[in-house]
Amino acid sequence: MTTLAPALPQLRIGPHTVQPPVVLAPMAGITNAPFRTLCREFSGGKGLFVSEMITTRALVERNEKTMQLIHFDAAETPRSIQLYGVDPVTVGKAVRMIVDEGLADHIDLNFGCPVPKVTRKGGGSALPYKRPLLRAILRQAVSHAGDLPVTIKMRKGIDDDHTTFLDAGRIAVEEGVTAVALHGRTAAQHYGGTADWDAIARLKEHVPEIPVLGNGDIWCADDALRMMRETGCDGVVVGRGCLGRPWLFADLVNAMEGRDARRAPALREVADVMVRHATLLGEWIGDETRGVIDFRKHVAWYLKGFAVGSEMRKKLAVTSSLEELAGQLHELDLDQPWPEGADGPRGRTSGNNRVVLPDGWLKDPYDCSGVSADAELDTSGG
Repeated sequence: MTTLAPALPQLRIGPHTVQPPVVLAPMAGITNAPFRTLCREFSGGKGLFVSEMITTRALVERNEKTMQLIHFDAAETPRSIQLYGVDPVTVGKAVRMIVDEGLADHIDLNFGCPVPKVTRKGGGSALPYKRPLLRAILRQAVSHAGDLPVTIKMRKGIDDDHTTFLDAGRIAVEEGVTAVALHGRTAAQHYGGTADWDAIARLKEHVPEIPVLGNGDIWCADDALRMMRETGCDGVVVGRGCLGRPWLFADLVNAMEGRDARRAPALREVADVMVRHATLLGEWIGDETRGVIDFRKHVAWYLKGFAVGSEMRKKLAVTSSLEELAGQLHELDLDQPWPEGADGPRGRTSGNNRVVLPDGWLKDPYDCSGVSADAELDTSGG
């Protein structure tokens, strides 16, 4: 049963109005320009679509891959970049570069990534535990951002014994951050279990001065409405729910504007979107074969729930041309309706992981002596 849309206030991110208040979560290797184009097309241009993670060191050093990742289509507005950094000085330089060269209209800072190669250097979801370091990074970012709004995305904390989201939210307010997004899981949970929406509600109560966005377990448009109703959050950030389903953004717009319409595409329409996605990737990379190869990781998400034999799935996983991809898809029963249950969870689900941290990281949340510029990653994209 469709939930009626609440009366939604306008979400303001600095000078930008995000209406309806829907944000595409930055996802490594996923939210590049082609995927953002698809999501934006389905939304009718409504919402905010954030780049995949850009490492501040790589940006400052003008790493070739990084400079490609910050490419925005001419139709993208506002242009939104997510930055990852551990060193306040490097973060400040990266933000100043973005401002001086007009590279984006909005900057988001990553304090939510739980992957070991990030947390073992004190970055991502590990970093807010060091309160003074978090404050220093935010101060550098905001002071160099000029008129560009700075937001942050974070998790509840490292694990249930080391939560950080309330302190981090308060520090963000004090340092001039425009909005905060909270994924209702700890780093130890990765993507397992159930997102804690109560934590999102607590954060909203704790920092009423700025918008709070909720993230976690939004698998369909009605989940987004329910999250906003139950937590009081000002908007939603959608990640894994749109994997292989960029049309979810059409559903989100309809739901938040009070319409009952939801997309349930038959396999024929899904196949057309798959070919378009692969085509856009090839155009963006500048090589059709590389574009189709990059698209392979999306195949299982698009075909989730459809009756596609294992042999065909294997063939689709090794395609290397648009002609081959389209030909194999047209061997399927394209009249299959949207599968029951395919709107549910998708993507990574692992949980209860040991969080890899720098030696002695948890001894003192105020001792940042073990963190240096060497902790910066030198490549972007996660």
